Amino acid sequence: MTEPALWRRRSTRAEWLGFAVWVVGLCGVCAAFQAMTQETIWSFVLDAPAQAADIGARMLPPDWGYMAQLWQPLWETFNIATLGTLLGGVLALPIAFLAARNTTPSRRLLRPAALGVIVASRSINSLIWGLLLVAVLGPGVVAGIVAIALRSIGFIGKLLHEAIEEIDPIPLEAIAATGAGSAQVMAWAVVPQVAPAAAAIGIFRWDINIRESTVLGLVGAGGIGMKLDAALGVLAWPKVAMLLLCVLATVVFSEWLSARVRRGLR
Repeated sequence: MTEPALWRRRSTRAEWLGFAVWVVGLCGVCAAFQAMTQETIWSFVLDAPAQAADIGARMLPPDWGYMAQLWQPLWETFNIATLGTLLGGVLALPIAFLAARNTTPSRRLLRPAALGVIVASRSINSLIWGLLLVAVLGPGVVAGIVAIALRSIGFIGKLLHEAIEEIDPIPLEAIAATGAGSAQVMAWAVVPQVAPAAAAIGIFRWDINIRESTVLGLVGAGGIGMKLDAALGVLAWPKVAMLLLCVLATVVFSEWLSARVRRGLR
């Protein structure tokens, strides 16, 4: 039986060090607050509740007749999320195998390069990708699909390469002991262990991409976001309310569908 740890008062040095950490942290918070609020017009902030109530009143009732024009943008949104996820998954799959320690052919060259691609993809938001791709490819669905794909590479690649590194090495050793080549070991020992995780990660990312594709239209990358941007531009608040309800319904449906699919993969 282990003896209970004895309580000991911290030394004077430790107390001063803790006090200094708190002071530095408080100074950092104050500096950050000052930087965030130096251009803030506080009269607008104080008037925000009244403005929000006024806009909310103008949104009611939603323009239900506008729904007939939203089916096509909703379909585009689903296509952007689905095709972007599929394209991102296909591109992330080899990158994940190159980034995993137990499957990469080169830990000094290929693994850092693959990890660099994953970090670069995750560091840029989908809206930024959308802005860049609209300038390159022009406005429309194609720019949205590629933006979602480029953003998905980092997410899928990171989770998948971690899943690959956590697989059981015993099946690999057993199949390799039979004289199987590296490709056969990959096909019969690695892929069966990683496939369920890859499917779950793909479904999870698709669920996230549904949310992100609804706002990509704000930068011209297709989908229902373009309708939202147009309605906001002319202050058509009943149409904005209808669009927000459609976005909410789309996200709830994607949550339900992804949960059902993930439950079926267990």
